[in-house]
Amino acid sequence: MEERIIKTEYSDIMQRSFIDYAMSVIIARALPDVRDGLKPVQRRTLYDMHELGIKYDRPYRKSARIVGDTMGKYHPHGDSSIYDALVVLTQDFKKGIPLIDGHGNFGNIEGDGAAAMRYTEARLQKISQEAILADLDKDVVDFVPNFDETEKEPSVLPCRFPNLLVNGSEGIAVGMATSIPPHNLGEVIDATKAYVKNENITTRELMKYIKGPDFPTGGIVCNKDELVSIYETGTGKIKIRGKVEVEKTKGGKLNLVITEIPYTMIGVNIGKFLQDVATLYEQKKAPEILDISNQSSKEGIRIVIELKKDTNVENFKNLLYKKTRLEDTFGVNMIAIADGRPETLGLKSIIARNVAFQYEITTRKYTTLLNKELEKREIQEGLIRACNIIDLIIEILRGSKDRSMVKNCLTSGITDGIKFRSKESGIMAQQLNFTERQANAILDMRLYKLIGLEIEALMKENAETNANIYKYEDILERHDSMAQVIIQELDSLKKEYARKRRTHIENAQEAVYEERKIEEMDVIFLMDKFGYCKTIDMTTYERNKEAAHVEFKYVVKCRNTGRIGLFTNKGQLHTIKVSDIPFGKFRDKGLPIDNISNYSSTNEEIIIITSQSELNLYRLLFVTRQGMCKIVSGGEFDVAKRTVASTKLSEADEIVDIHVITEHQHIILQSKNGYFLRFDIDEIAEFKKTAIGVRGMKLAKEDYIETVYYYQPGTECSIHVKDKKIDLNKLKINKRDTKGTKLRL
Repeated sequence: MEERIIKTEYSDIMQRSFIDYAMSVIIARALPDVRDGLKPVQRRTLYDMHELGIKYDRPYRKSARIVGDTMGKYHPHGDSSIYDALVVLTQDFKKGIPLIDGHGNFGNIEGDGAAAMRYTEARLQKISQEAILADLDKDVVDFVPNFDETEKEPSVLPCRFPNLLVNGSEGIAVGMATSIPPHNLGEVIDATKAYVKNENITTRELMKYIKGPDFPTGGIVCNKDELVSIYETGTGKIKIRGKVEVEKTKGGKLNLVITEIPYTMIGVNIGKFLQDVATLYEQKKAPEILDISNQSSKEGIRIVIELKKDTNVENFKNLLYKKTRLEDTFGVNMIAIADGRPETLGLKSIIARNVAFQYEITTRKYTTLLNKELEKREIQEGLIRACNIIDLIIEILRGSKDRSMVKNCLTSGITDGIKFRSKESGIMAQQLNFTERQANAILDMRLYKLIGLEIEALMKENAETNANIYKYEDILERHDSMAQVIIQELDSLKKEYARKRRTHIENAQEAVYEERKIEEMDVIFLMDKFGYCKTIDMTTYERNKEAAHVEFKYVVKCRNTGRIGLFTNKGQLHTIKVSDIPFGKFRDKGLPIDNISNYSSTNEEIIIITSQSELNLYRLLFVTRQGMCKIVSGGEFDVAKRTVASTKLSEADEIVDIHVITEHQHIILQSKNGYFLRFDIDEIAEFKKTAIGVRGMKLAKEDYIETVYYYQPGTECSIHVKDKKIDLNKLKINKRDTKGTKLRL
């Protein structure tokens, strides 16, 4: 075979391949269909359970059996995605109406995962069977080949209500994501009925029925007035709060009880909330807290915060709203697959497309039923007519040689080869014109059907068939009749499955927390070599002054209303509010500095820690590993951001030393190769913090600055380097940007 080389642009291949991949993820994996509100994996799981006969009134089956069958027949993307979808469809704290009835450990609202699929069991919920999977045998939806074309699967399920709104959906595709909140089934059905009656209804009018989202966890939606815009555009942010109640105990103390949580707090965020409340207490922002406990159970959420007497409860609630996830936002982005492509849909669009789907499946259903009734009537009319001439038919049967001869006579009046008792019978037989279906029914008819009561039953059944045909034709031919059928089905669903709204909708006031005024005073910041820090008052410091300087690496005086600055070797300045640092006793352990700042002890080292008030008074001298020096005014570091760049560094350079200049001094730079350079600090110019600075010392190729010393001229000062004493005051005074003096160490 001759080799063919096809030359093409690599970028074109990548573009086509990525677009194909993106559309596959969007259409076949991540986004729900607007018609049934299901993603492909959810649809396939429900359909497989339907095919396996795991109905609501049948015994549970192992989840592993369902997952394996779904993966083998319809969804070849791994068992974990199928089981995860099955688990979510069972969880009543995530779905407005769970579609699968789970038996076993399917996780809980606090974030504990489901047991392995080999332990859990499941079956369909009644609503899934009656309102989502019903009528699949009536050709209401198209069936398509599965991945290997050995099975057929429905392209969409004939869902009888807007499941996309009732159960919501969340999914991340390529370049887009969907986030649709759940709603109340009864309200959605009422809105759907209103649209069926008036297709020109507006979104605002639909919201007379659908008040807003109805989260399974309850809670309070705080921005009612913004919901109209959200439902018109399909995008926006819904602000939700937990429900809080106040209980008084016998001792006069107050218990703040959280009975409903925001939908976004489901899972590990409950633990995060408890941790955030504990942190508020540790940081002295909520000293009124006595205890916090999670008393939640299967009966519902109950998080109890015990408070001191005379606590301003409203102010404390506002603190929780501001500082924790007790108030959160749910980002709405109602993207779904409509007409085979992703589209952002508003409330009316979703309902309109679902109603159009209802008309489609109702038309297909009653067309199928009508055809069956027409076939039935044809057979019934043939049998009734046959009963009236039964003697002639028996004569034809007795005079014929085979079945085909009888059939030809019944359908076409062909009497060739048939022996009749009389000439008149032959003439009558030639006038027969039964249809082929009627002829087969006559030939298959049993003799007991000739009993008088059986004939009466046949006549009655024929009357019922004619009534059904009239009814089905009326539904198919008249739009109002079909609309009434759809409305009746919606009414029956609402009657059986609707429940009260859980989420309260209101226009709540913005949470305003008035911080307790702190008495301003001087405190001492202490941090040990392990990075644990705290603050103590001046009196405690004076009593333990000597121990403080021995036991702690950093001892910094600051104001309790100010900030602390951490300068690191990577050129970063991390600032911390002193109020965020635990205040306590001298022997208290404190908190790791990593926990209350952006500083990471694994990636950088602290060079110096200063207070904001000290920075404003003095200047800072920076010295880097590559010998660069500069002086920066301390006022430039008076910033509110938690992290800023304190200086600009060359590639592979880092800070060796930062010195607060409080008086006139000489600086001594020591290099790794044993060179010492002493010069006046005044030779270093002042720069902005974004500058690199000037060269302080000329270094050999492999040499670098190792240590920096500071010396007050006119005094005696010595250091020890590798057990050798060096008098700094005897070092030769040079100029900046020179090589310095080489000492033998």
